[in-house]
Amino acid sequence: MGVAKTTPPGFEAGSDVCSMSLLGYDPAVYHTGRAPLEAASLGVQSGPADWIFRLNLVTTGAGVRGPYSADLGTLMIDHSAGAISDSEARVLVAALVEHWKRAEPEAARGVQLTPGVSYRNILVDASGRSSANLRTTPPHEIPGEPWEAKLPAGGPSAAVLCRLILASRDVLRDHPVNAARLAAGKRPATLAWIWGQGLKPSMPSFRQRFGMKGAMITAVDLLAGIASCMGWDRLPVPGVTSYHDTDYAAQGRAAVEAVTAGGYDIVCCHVEAPDEASHQADWKTKVAAIESIDRHVIGPVAECIRNLEKQGEGCRALVLPDHYTLVSTRKHDATPVPFLVAGAGVGRNGASAFSEIQAAKAGLVIERGHDLMNYFLGKANQ
Repeated sequence: MGVAKTTPPGFEAGSDVCSMSLLGYDPAVYHTGRAPLEAASLGVQSGPADWIFRLNLVTTGAGVRGPYSADLGTLMIDHSAGAISDSEARVLVAALVEHWKRAEPEAARGVQLTPGVSYRNILVDASGRSSANLRTTPPHEIPGEPWEAKLPAGGPSAAVLCRLILASRDVLRDHPVNAARLAAGKRPATLAWIWGQGLKPSMPSFRQRFGMKGAMITAVDLLAGIASCMGWDRLPVPGVTSYHDTDYAAQGRAAVEAVTAGGYDIVCCHVEAPDEASHQADWKTKVAAIESIDRHVIGPVAECIRNLEKQGEGCRALVLPDHYTLVSTRKHDATPVPFLVAGAGVGRNGASAFSEIQAAKAGLVIERGHDLMNYFLGKANQ
């Protein structure tokens, strides 16, 4: 066991940077922005000069706790609009595109909006406007804080994006989808928040770098996008979601099957539920999610390793989060994360249980997060 610094100097802790790092790619070399990675998973077409953004449907309001209304308020309440469903989000995205064309035709020129999963969407700006000096803020980094001060700023595209964000409130305010959500006691989508910009990335495949065939199990477009850029397959697993209602057992079975019978040398089983629970300050669900991962994902993987060892075959597992997400702040944190490596050829280094304290006591520190993959694969000196 040990700890790994998955957030490189000069970067903020986020799943794009930290996941890329732990999968063996130096963000300082390959990271061009979060949104381009998600766009890759959706098959969004873009040119080399087109700027790609994430667009969240969010809830804003006057207070962190309900009741909620369709009024904007001054605070960022929820980066996920109450974990809005795919079907509801798609209806709102379609209405948003039509509204922008009428209300802000010049700002909407060259803009393409593609729905993703739940609150997550991709916006491509093919207008020729540059966003090279643009500053944007992830909505999950300002929970309970004033949102207007965090609107896009810097560069010629900032004013245009602000107009699109502010124009979104007019179509969302009275939309039937939000009226129904309010009637059901759910959080409405009050604003379309644009952030995470970047250009289309270029990365060597995992097979080129490590000589291995890989696969990704995830419900999150970002991780699927990184996998696509690495040349990995995304394995469809029914019942897998971004929240605690995910089918943990199905993910565990799929991970084992991918390695033992699927022809893959390496598979990443990604579970988003603890992160989403932390962003909602829901410690009970976070604990339940971690317990479910331990029982239904790590448990079967550990049993798989033992069975393969009995057959004279080798296999190993790496268990870790990509970054901390604190229930106390509802934000990401760049503290080095604990990791555990077990299986063929791996010896003990003094740790007795998988915890932050035990990982720190082990004394093994991976200073550059992207070196962890080499360490895991037994190629630390290459």
